[in-house]
Amino acid sequence: MDSANESILSIQDLTMSYGGKQVLNGINLEVSKGQIIGYIGPNGAGKSTTVKIMLGLIDNYKGKVVIFGQDISTGDPSYKRRIGYVPENAEAYDNLTAMEYLVFIGELYGLDQAFAQGKAESLLQQFELIDVRHARLSSFSKGMKQKVLIISSLLHNPDLLFWDEPLSGLDANSMMVIQEILSQLAEEGKTIFYSSHIMDLVEKISNRIVLLVNGKVVADGSFEELQEQSEEGSLSGIFNQLTGFTEHREKAAHFVSVVRGDHDDA
Repeated sequence: MDSANESILSIQDLTMSYGGKQVLNGINLEVSKGQIIGYIGPNGAGKSTTVKIMLGLIDNYKGKVVIFGQDISTGDPSYKRRIGYVPENAEAYDNLTAMEYLVFIGELYGLDQAFAQGKAESLLQQFELIDVRHARLSSFSKGMKQKVLIISSLLHNPDLLFWDEPLSGLDANSMMVIQEILSQLAEEGKTIFYSSHIMDLVEKISNRIVLLVNGKVVADGSFEELQEQSEEGSLSGIFNQLTGFTEHREKAAHFVSVVRGDHDDA
């Protein structure tokens, strides 16, 4: 098989329900090596549920999920060693120092302690955090913590990355560096699922965009392909059109009128 077209992940007829509510409604995805996928959708669309299924954190689903050629329903967790994950609301161990946390995560992935420490030091140096490596995470700003979480997802050199709002709290320069890191990782054959509500970032970073609405894939293609199927020029416009949200200007105008004090009642 041509490595450029090598299948990394395959989802077939994936459905999932919580308490009688259908959360996923038959998702089908084929993902090849080296793709950066902007995985987007409104809140409640099923993005996090899909990712948690792929990570093996949820198992009461219907359908088939194959990662690195392995059906994950077998219960064999070995595929997880090749995955890196930055959740939207990560719970880092704040009583640990940055170095203690990274070495701990590295060892969870099977890295030797000394090797994990050396690699963590090098990556912290690149993110200008080397001087605070022995400071507790509780003293870190949100952006500093986010950099540590990003390092922890890359420490074991994974082949598949799931990043959910990874640039949260970062300054503009750090965002540019991480965008370039993503691009270079993809060039090396890493496959990346990137979720964010910042549409212009998704537009810049992704070479494929998958839009989920009500547990279904309603758009799947490059930004240019989605533009051809829409009258909108930006990903934000396409997103609003395909999710049926068109009242944003009206809502904003009403909100501003209330702020001005010229509303009638409320």
